Order: sequence, then structure tokens, then C-alpha cells
Amino acid sequence: MIDTSKKFLVAGAGKSGIGSVNLLLKTGADVSLYDGKEDLEKEALYEKLYEKKEIPLILGNITKEDVSKFDLLVLSPGISVNAPIAQMFRDQEKPVWSEIELAYQASKGKIAAITGTNGKTTTTALTGEIMKGYYESSFVVGNIGIPYTSVALDTKEDSVTTAEISSFQLETIVDFKPDVCAVLNITPDHLDRHGTVEVYAQTKESIGKNQTKDQVMVLNYEDDTTRDMAERANGKVLFFSLHHKIKEGVFMEDDAFVIEEGDNKQIVCTLDDVNLLGDHNYENILAAIAVTYSMGVPVSYIKEGIQRFKGVEHRIEYVDTVKGVAYYNDSKGTNPDAAIKGIKAMNRPTWLIGGGYDKKSTYDEWIEAFDGKVKELILMGVTAPKIAECAKAHGFDKIKFVDSMEEAVSYIAEKAQDGDAVLLSPACASWGMFPNYEVRGDIFKDCVRKLKEN
Repeated sequence: MIDTSKKFLVAGAGKSGIGSVNLLLKTGADVSLYDGKEDLEKEALYEKLYEKKEIPLILGNITKEDVSKFDLLVLSPGISVNAPIAQMFRDQEKPVWSEIELAYQASKGKIAAITGTNGKTTTTALTGEIMKGYYESSFVVGNIGIPYTSVALDTKEDSVTTAEISSFQLETIVDFKPDVCAVLNITPDHLDRHGTVEVYAQTKESIGKNQTKDQVMVLNYEDDTTRDMAERANGKVLFFSLHHKIKEGVFMEDDAFVIEEGDNKQIVCTLDDVNLLGDHNYENILAAIAVTYSMGVPVSYIKEGIQRFKGVEHRIEYVDTVKGVAYYNDSKGTNPDAAIKGIKAMNRPTWLIGGGYDKKSTYDEWIEAFDGKVKELILMGVTAPKIAECAKAHGFDKIKFVDSMEEAVSYIAEKAQDGDAVLLSPACASWGMFPNYEVRGDIFKDCVRKLKEN
């Protein structure tokens, strides 16, 4: 429930911030918007707002006096919890919410929330596909591309919402309490923001901090960090496992996806029913089964949803074949561990495009995963020298530096041979060169289409 007697300040004029402002406007709340860009185009911004309302704006610098006029800050995930604006609110003992918290306060029905380092988008999309086959009112939101705030007021008591949740969004939750939550895995990521892997893991684990014993926390048994979370879980723990038979959980047995509860053992589906390839995707399927089963979806509907699901855009996405060369878009591979899964999925000699924003990751394991598959590594962005140095240290020196995606694709197209593959799997965030990984992937696909046209 949104307290409309309070004065809200939303920080950040991106997709998330606009979603938060519009939700508050629809409730009749008093809301203003802050953004650090002094030159923000006001008229273009107002066009995006509910009923094109011209709300008060604070652009550039914000003062303690400004903050004193508000009761609560809604912080967009792209703004650090340590940013001056957040600190000023805390200094004045005023709440700081994520947009996920805001949406939760405004929404109705049940919530399944999914986080982890890798596999979130695929697992969330598959979970949503299964849910919509069974529940009449079903929403898929969050980091997957649709802000939770944009649909929160559309939810009903019988609605089910499946949400992909990032660590940035979890930093400022207060009451957020999903009926079922899942932590898929933990590998080093966003260390530029969280500082240490331990803090990052704790932030991910907080997705279940408000749960009660009648709610469910789904955890990956194969991941040491997530397995240990079971000891601290408030809700009932349901494990999923790719390599172990779990007495109370979801696992693979030969080519079957199995749910076991006490003496009750059910085969949900087999590998013949799935359209996704690779162990990492089988883990995503296991997680989706665990989440949807815990949300009350019958096994027959879970199987049908899995059979319908074709995968997600930007995750080892086949683009096209040009002159015998197959192009794959894995722009969602925004960290080394995700990119490892991309290169492991390749079954041809591969030209690999990587690089981007430096999240303080290390690239040794990624380079080692090349395993003789990579013909040449094409690098761009601020991490290019760092990755090149790492590659050379591991004995890989077939490296080309480029300044743009267009240059990368053009260079490869001239040299690649019939039977080769081209994989965009950057192992880095897109920031600095592209607004987000979707734009990066779309530009790559456009470059491939132009090759086809020529």
C-alpha cells in the first residue's frame, strides 16, 4: 500500500525511474524527479510521464535543504546506494527504497522472484512462460526488461508475478517478500559496486530475508555459496541439482527432469521435450521447475511450458548464416562466467568478440575455456588491454583491437571461412559504448543483416 500522504523523490530518469514516477502519479502521490544530468531535455521527459504531467524536477546538484522537503527516496538501480543523494536521505533518517520495493508495496497477488549471477533472464522467461499457461493473470517483470512498477497497479489478488531481480535492486528492499524466491548461482560480478564477492553474495541472499516458514527459497545444490544459504533461510528450502539426486528437490536423472518429495517421485519431462542446449540451460530448467512447482503449478502444465519455450534474445541467440559463417548473439554474457557458457556452447571454430566496461572481473577462466575453439579474439572497450594481457599470459595471442561493433563484424567477415562461427559474448558490461546489453546485441545483429544484404 502506497502512503499518498508522503512526498516522494525518485532518483534517475531512465526506464526504471520513469516507471516509478508513473506508478506514483497513478496513485495520486506527490512525486518529484531527480537526475544528475543538468542538461536533461525536460519536454522529452514529460512526454514519457503519465498524462504528460509536468512534475517538479531537480537536475544536477541536490542539497540537504532539497532533501528535507521529501519523506522518501525511490532509488533507480543504476544509482549506487552510496551516492550522495542516498546518503543525504539516510542522514536525515528517511527511507530509501528500490523501485522493486515501491512496486511490491503497490502490487497484489503472489510473487516469484529470481536472482543469481547467471541464468536469471532465461529462468525468469521460462518460469513466466509456464506460469501464463496455468494462471489467468500472469506478469513477467524486472531486470528482464519490463519494470515491475509499470504493471504493479494492474495486478489482482489472483495474479502471479514472476520477477527477475538484480543485486542493485536488492540493496534497498525493506518489506519485499516473495512467496517463492530463487538464487541460481554466485560467481564474482559487479565487484566495482559491491566491493567483495562476500558482500555481493549477501546482497543476493537478501532476496529471502523477509520470508516466513510457509514460503519457499529455491537454491542450487551444485553451488557452494547458494547451498550454504540453506542454513540461514527463513523459508522452506527446495534444492535443484544437475548432478545429485536430491531427496527433497528437483534434479536430473539420466535424461529426465525429476521432482522428488518423500516417497513421491514425478518425471516432469525429458531432454526430448526441451529446446535449450547445454548444462547451464538444464540448470535453468531445473530452477524454473522448482519455482513453478512451489507456486502451485501442476506438473503437466510445467511440461507444456517447457515444450513451448524457445529461449531468450541475446543469450546464445542464433542470428543468421552468411557465406557459410554462423553468427551468434550472446550480448547477455556480461561477465566471464556467463561468457564461458557461451563459448562452451560453440561447436565450430569461433571468432569471438569481447570487451566492454570494467566490472573489476578477472578473465583467466574465460580464456582457459577457449579450449582451442577460438580462432581470434576481437576486443573493444576499456577492458580490451586488460583482457589481451590476460590472454597472452595464457598463451593466446591471436588478438585484434577494434573501436566499434561495425569494425569488428566487418573485419571478421573478410577473414572467416565457411564452417566458422562468430560469437558476440563480451564477458563485460555494455556501459560506456552502449546504453545496455540489448542495444549492443541489436547493433551486432544489424551488422550481420547488412552483411547479408551486401
